[in-house]
Amino acid sequence: MPIWHGAVGINMDTTNLMIDFYKTEERQAPGSKEATLKALRLIQGGSNIRHILDIGCGTGAQTIMLAKNSSAQITAVDIYWANLEELLKRSRRENIDGRITPKVCNMADLPFEPESFDLIWSEGAIYNIGFKNGLKKLYKFLNENGCIAVSEISWLTDDRPEEIQEYWKSKYSEIGTISEKLEDVESCGYRNVANFVLPKKCWTTNYYTPLIKKSAEFVQNNKNNTEAKNIVETLIYEAELYCKYNQYYSYVFYILRKI
Repeated sequence: MPIWHGAVGINMDTTNLMIDFYKTEERQAPGSKEATLKALRLIQGGSNIRHILDIGCGTGAQTIMLAKNSSAQITAVDIYWANLEELLKRSRRENIDGRITPKVCNMADLPFEPESFDLIWSEGAIYNIGFKNGLKKLYKFLNENGCIAVSEISWLTDDRPEEIQEYWKSKYSEIGTISEKLEDVESCGYRNVANFVLPKKCWTTNYYTPLIKKSAEFVQNNKNNTEAKNIVETLIYEAELYCKYNQYYSYVFYILRKI
């Protein structure tokens, strides 16, 4: 899902506008094919992965990569059917739709049996239920020695300018340093297999640039709707902050094993 930080409580009209704005883009959050593949390759015994759960999959750029680079059956979960419809269109074009099962549900209340999955995946989405809370909730769905791979926005330094500190704290109060995230990992019953910082192009070339490029047309198509303008203005402001302060924060991929 996109970085809809601070979007709790938004009305349905705004939600529909946001879905419309993001759904035709390959990326709904910072990331890349290379990052997805790197994370997958860091999982030892990856060839034995049979069932993957991709939560908060959005329109599924990472879901497609997982399907093309594994032999697993993938359950793709999102709260919005419009996103899953786009994923299905993409998977049909790649001729892999038979290995992807879409399911509409809330990641806070997943309907699966315990120990149903060898791997749980979530790119730019676990923040919706909180990093630590999410790790706790997902634990029971993993098979013995199963893995979870999530990307989570994290501080890269112990100190940062007040402007960016206050912005992200107001949008996502659980943002923390990598070492703080790894403390959460251990307390939730996982071992850190590996972690790596997403490079700048995951934010710029793959995420902000294509969205900003279409923003004027989006506002015009929505007849200068105030909410459409707000969506675009928030995106542009966040992109400006990233350009100014990217040395202080990024998404970090955490690859973890259940113990």
